[in-house]
Amino acid sequence: MHELGIVFYIIRDVKEAAEQNSVKKVAQVVMNIGEVSTIIPDYLTDCWRWAADKEEILRGCELKIEPISAITHCDGCGKDYPTVAHGKICPHCGSPNTWLKQGNEVEIKEIVVPQENP
Repeated sequence: MHELGIVFYIIRDVKEAAEQNSVKKVAQVVMNIGEVSTIIPDYLTDCWRWAADKEEILRGCELKIEPISAITHCDGCGKDYPTVAHGKICPHCGSPNTWLKQGNEVEIKEIVVPQENP
């Protein structure tokens, strides 16, 4: 399970961003996770809850995952198609000259801080 190691990197990056911006508490971290990134979202959120609650700045912080569909582009015909359904061979023209256009992302999209009380 490599999700725990990824969570440690996310925590490191969020803490660095919070420190650079004088943020004392983080309410939510939004992640873009690609469909073929090898990350299992449920494992990532389980690891997040365990690790984030050990950090004062992240205690109770929600990890929100926004899935990114895997899309492959075919250089043979110029069309895009869903990667998971068809793999590396283009379903439109049968060409193996394809490449992954999106779907392997693992990135922090947004860090949300709680609103201050008036």
